[in-house]
Amino acid sequence: MTEPSLTLDYDALRHTPVATDPFAHVVVPRFVPPDSLRAVLADMPPIAKRGSFPAESLRLGPAARALSEEMQGPIFRSIVAERFGLDLSDAPTMLTIRGRTEARDGRIHCDSTAKRVTILLYLNPGDSGFAGTEGRLRLLRGPHDLEDYAVEVPPVDGTLLIFPNGPATWHGHHSFVGRRYAIQMNYMASDALARSELRRHRLSAFVKRLTAAA
Repeated sequence: MTEPSLTLDYDALRHTPVATDPFAHVVVPRFVPPDSLRAVLADMPPIAKRGSFPAESLRLGPAARALSEEMQGPIFRSIVAERFGLDLSDAPTMLTIRGRTEARDGRIHCDSTAKRVTILLYLNPGDSGFAGTEGRLRLLRGPHDLEDYAVEVPPVDGTLLIFPNGPATWHGHHSFVGRRYAIQMNYMASDALARSELRRHRLSAFVKRLTAAA
């Protein structure tokens, strides 16, 4: 079977300046160009439950599967490492997919220290309901106020966000109820931590399937 053609804007990722306010990060609009994004979206399964699902627990079509594999590949890894001055040569990856958010999602938080780098790739079409503030991720200057933000990232059109984790990498968004496709990938601190996180997500996905079938 012929593998799908998938184009990613690695050139933009290489040359977009690393911003420092409120912490080091890169935002690349249309990292997945429109034609590739349409193919990926057509190959995404419907996800009716909130939460993060390991890619292998979902029935991804060829284009969506190719995207998940490319993000875990050597080209993407080497560019991220170079942009942030990190040694990621032995860092295991953890990739999960979200398809829906509920009212309780988006609360201000920092990611677990098990995750060295957080990568978020947003797959929603630009006309899919994110014109307002709901569901638009904000990079925050502190842990208490969603309005105290430096950057707001629209979760649409193949936009890519990358930041190394730290004690002050606060982020969150106003609640949004509905479809909100995002791929989250992390370079993890160790294989053991990656396996532990994935076990937790797999258990959650299994419970959600049981609940849906009941």
